[in-house]
Amino acid sequence: MIATLLIGLREGLEAALVVGVLLAYANRVGCRDAVRKIWVGVAAAILLSLILGAILTFGAYGLSFTAQEMIGGLLSLLAVVMVTWMVFWMLRMARGMSEDLRQQMDRALVGGGWGIAAVGFVSVAREGIETALFIWATTRASDISPLLGFLSAVSGVVVAVLLGWAMYRGLLRIDLTRFFRWSGVLLILFAAGIAAYGIHDLQEAGALPGPFMAAPIGAGAFAASWFGEAAWAFQIPHIIPPDGVLGVLLKGTIGFSPEMTKLEVIVWALYLLIVLPLFLVKSYAARDGRRTTTVRKEQQ
Repeated sequence: MIATLLIGLREGLEAALVVGVLLAYANRVGCRDAVRKIWVGVAAAILLSLILGAILTFGAYGLSFTAQEMIGGLLSLLAVVMVTWMVFWMLRMARGMSEDLRQQMDRALVGGGWGIAAVGFVSVAREGIETALFIWATTRASDISPLLGFLSAVSGVVVAVLLGWAMYRGLLRIDLTRFFRWSGVLLILFAAGIAAYGIHDLQEAGALPGPFMAAPIGAGAFAASWFGEAAWAFQIPHIIPPDGVLGVLLKGTIGFSPEMTKLEVIVWALYLLIVLPLFLVKSYAARDGRRTTTVRKEQQ
């Protein structure tokens, strides 16, 4: 629930900021008709996200176990890729997002048509699709019910909308740089667990070597160590019960399970060792760059 609430809050706030910029600019240039078209695009994006969520949740029924695990594993890895791209994209776009959106609005206003709705649709649909996919992958990985995951995500979105409205009205100021930095760190931790779970699904589907397959005939000692019982990195359910408070908390946050294969642990560790330091370095570099620019402007 923590993971789904956070993704709802973060993605919802991103979408709220985008919509706020679009509405503010449309009102500034006196184009009231554009406001209505922006909301049409936003509503269409929300509908698309809900449809995608329903397809992900109910579309797998009737498929074989192998097909379900294969699809689940691949979509979980896709969710990890999209979330990773999203947290780095926000670092790169944070400074110039408003200007970029205004330029898109200017181009859309020239025609006076439904290009305005398209700007709102694309801006919000990107966040909505990422949200639907990540929530689906998170609920699978943490074994909570889809309904509970959906409700916690909606709670995050509602909070995000309220924050976005307060910021739009000038009632609230938030250090967005810090918010996106530390929420990005948490999402990277959650994504590492989803990556490990995606690998587990692919192992159950037989797409990757694991404890659910016998080693090929004639395989050497090293190759055989990735199959059967030798494929487990550890099995400690007697120490950390999977259905206990600690087990549920660890699985729902960092993706730790009392039973993990060698391949799961390797993917989990590599993802964190590569992505997390890189994100922090780029985050603080961007902060220092903004400070330098501010100092130069003050000196001038």
